[in-house]
Amino acid sequence: MNRRQSLRLIAGAVGAIAAGGLSRSVAFAQTAPAQPAGPFKLPPLGYAFSALEPHIDAQTMEIHHDRHHAAYVNNANQLAARWPELGKMPIEQILSDLSKVPDAIRTGVRNNVGGDWNHTFFWELMTPGGAREPSGDLKAAIDSSFGGTKEMMDKVNAAGGGRFGSGWAWLVVDKDKKLDVISTANQDTPLELGAKPVLGVDVWEHAYYLKYQNRRADYLKAWWNTVNWDKAAANYKTAKG
Repeated sequence: MNRRQSLRLIAGAVGAIAAGGLSRSVAFAQTAPAQPAGPFKLPPLGYAFSALEPHIDAQTMEIHHDRHHAAYVNNANQLAARWPELGKMPIEQILSDLSKVPDAIRTGVRNNVGGDWNHTFFWELMTPGGAREPSGDLKAAIDSSFGGTKEMMDKVNAAGGGRFGSGWAWLVVDKDKKLDVISTANQDTPLELGAKPVLGVDVWEHAYYLKYQNRRADYLKAWWNTVNWDKAAANYKTAKG
């Protein structure tokens, strides 16, 4: 799904709701989307669409999860129908070495299986109720690598703000087991680079445009208020092995 398609989807969804006269509570009630046939399933968000307000609005969350993420899952299942091994291998294994995927579907797998994995990671990272700032081993590693939490956040924001077009900014554990900040294009993942993510922020326009329009920097600044640092700490522990 490209930028133009993303914006058309957002605009169409808003227009349909307005035309139908639906109230906010009805329009954005969190109903489970129909699950497609195939090995890939859309994971439930796990919290209300409005749970991240005022930083991310309910309308954006509903469209982002139930439509954009669902589209990646549907497309991944179509690819699995063409290459059944896709549905049998661990998703991290696939994305860590895309050279094993047949040429004819490799781009589709990169975009759609990558999109599925990235978004699942993203939703879990923002689960409400966790710690509001880093602590313990993760905080020590951030301080050692960047000089402090603010400095790390500034570097992630710069990576996200500097990403031309669509993509992600990540705090990762690299091949040397050190913290680093990287940016990936479109739905590419850190896994292909041999890096393991601790946190990641989606900078596709559909992640923020309804609330922030072209103010990506404002979105990135606000997004830190949604990070569940308990989840990030668990990701760091897993990444360190």
